[in-house]
Amino acid sequence: MSAPTETRVDRWIWAVRLVKTRAQGTAACRGGHVRVNGVRAKAATPVRVGDEVRVTTEAGQRIVVVREVLLKRVGAPVAAKAIEDRTPPPPPKEERPTVPRRDRGAGRPTKRERRQIERLRGY
Repeated sequence: MSAPTETRVDRWIWAVRLVKTRAQGTAACRGGHVRVNGVRAKAATPVRVGDEVRVTTEAGQRIVVVREVLLKRVGAPVAAKAIEDRTPPPPPKEERPTVPRRDRGAGRPTKRERRQIERLRGY
């Protein structure tokens, strides 16, 4: 029996462990978070050896090239051999955008602050 030459993109990203479940792979395709060779992919889009797949997840964007077509989910060492990871390294900590924080006293008080205000006023 010869190795498969292509498979569905949702099945492949699940098999190489880019998403945890096949349903998440299908949902990512439906949401426009998967691109094959720069084109937005539907779940049934076929992937072949040499195709570039970009998947956007909560952890960030992964850019991988298909080295081997897999039909079933495999262990991490086998999955690592089936892809060529071209994801750029994350930026240094100084260059990452900071999370905006509210200055003390600006905006609505938090629940903790409200309780402190109520204790101070004697309610």
